[in-house]
Amino acid sequence: MEYDVVIVGAGPSGLSTAIKLRQISEATGKDISVCVLEKGSEVGAHILSGAVLEPRALFELFPDWKERGAPLNTPVTSDKFLFLTKNASFQLPTPPQMNNHGNYIISLGNFCRWLAEQAESLGVEIYPGFAASEILFNPDGSVKGVATGDMGIGKDGEQTPNYTQGIELHAKQTVFSEGVRGSLTKQIFEKFQLRKNADPQTFAIGIKELWEISPDKHKQGLAVHTVGWPIDNSTYGGSFLYHLEDNQVSVGYVIGLDYQNPHLSPFDEFQRFKLHPKIKPYFEGGRRIAYGARALNEGGYQSIPDLSFPGGLIVGCSAGFLNVPKIKGTHTAMKSGITAAESIAQTFAKENKEEFGVEVADYKEQLSKSWLWSELFKVRNIRPGFRAGLLFGFIHAAIDTYIFKGKAPWTLKHHNDHDSLKLASHCEKIDYPKPDGEISFDKPSSVFLSNTNHEENQPAHLKLKDDSVPVDYNLKYYDAPEQRFCPAGVYEIVYDDQGLMPQLQINAQNCVHCKTCDIKDMSQNINWVVPEGGGGPNYPNM
Repeated sequence: MEYDVVIVGAGPSGLSTAIKLRQISEATGKDISVCVLEKGSEVGAHILSGAVLEPRALFELFPDWKERGAPLNTPVTSDKFLFLTKNASFQLPTPPQMNNHGNYIISLGNFCRWLAEQAESLGVEIYPGFAASEILFNPDGSVKGVATGDMGIGKDGEQTPNYTQGIELHAKQTVFSEGVRGSLTKQIFEKFQLRKNADPQTFAIGIKELWEISPDKHKQGLAVHTVGWPIDNSTYGGSFLYHLEDNQVSVGYVIGLDYQNPHLSPFDEFQRFKLHPKIKPYFEGGRRIAYGARALNEGGYQSIPDLSFPGGLIVGCSAGFLNVPKIKGTHTAMKSGITAAESIAQTFAKENKEEFGVEVADYKEQLSKSWLWSELFKVRNIRPGFRAGLLFGFIHAAIDTYIFKGKAPWTLKHHNDHDSLKLASHCEKIDYPKPDGEISFDKPSSVFLSNTNHEENQPAHLKLKDDSVPVDYNLKYYDAPEQRFCPAGVYEIVYDDQGLMPQLQINAQNCVHCKTCDIKDMSQNINWVVPEGGGGPNYPNM
């Protein structure tokens, strides 16, 4: 199948790219055919975010978004910023970047479903349930498009009766909008050396639940953020509670993946956070209705790679445009997609439109002239400042924000998250409370609420480069931290009947596609690749 533009991933950036391309096509009368591939069973199935949306980019895309029925139903009415100790809380002044006046508490999944409707009404072809598994190249090395994965391949690598061959999609431009740590985007980074002039990307894991709480405890429009307990002062992280409509609350915890203690479990930190005396009353008498997890980019300005290459572009969280102090990346992801579409259209107008493999070289330059670039530049030093601890991070952030106003004469550096763990013997074990089944829960019951499903008779999509590493290195020196940094119970050390001969068992069917293992594994021995299209979580309202 051949298109002018193929977009990999139906998230905010990919859909914004598609919409803007078709808007330009209609305005100029020059047809631009656009196709979007989405590995989830439907648009929004794999989308997870807090989320509070700053509608700045949405206004650029659709000034009449309210008349179009965009699902922005809950404006933020008040902000609270709390510092937690084990048994108490203290309200702090809300940092200016976290002022949510004019923003909306939303389900990002539902927002993407709405964006998909707008895209289809403009003539965009969207194919959910198809995972792009291979990059195609022209003879000159430029990107020609992508191929979807074959369906119906058994664990033994042989074709089953359900076998269906994948499809090649060829394009003048291929846009990678896979989200954080995209499996194809990783290959693009390496093939074209796009990260050579950027700092390493740094990440976090965000774990989220959706609750229905008692009406008397619900305050629609309230946005609460916390720092402090339960994590220690050397670990970056914090929580959010967003009160949506219909007595629903989104609650989540975010922990930087540069944490040092291999005994730390982000999932269990989140569960015990909900037991804090200030937090627990919100959920007493309530009902947990959804669960999910996702990695986040936190590198910001200094970790932005080169964004174009012969035959394609990178947009959204695949590149890493999250504004960490704001805790927002949807508006910046959408802006990157809008700018990419404009740059592609300009290139098509200048070049021979029938030619494959042209590089849209001015995309990054155009982005650098936009509000996205200046917004990320001003906050570039805040996240890396917290590597020295919570207190120093706050002091540095205050100096950077209030004195230098984001224009400090220095730029702090980022480091690889997988290099940060200390040896298990050098760190204290953490005694996590057993889940009570009412406020705190275990991983199996949580994964059940994510509606995760994979065809079991398929090759595992979690690949080990060396099968000996999990026991001979990870277990021996770090007490197998993959058992804890995975929020879905995918990785498990099992023993024989005599309690000897440990080996790593991979429960790939539990995977919620958060990509944390691909990021945090110390030896970078785990490679996350796409499973069959349609597999993974099916988030209804996340």
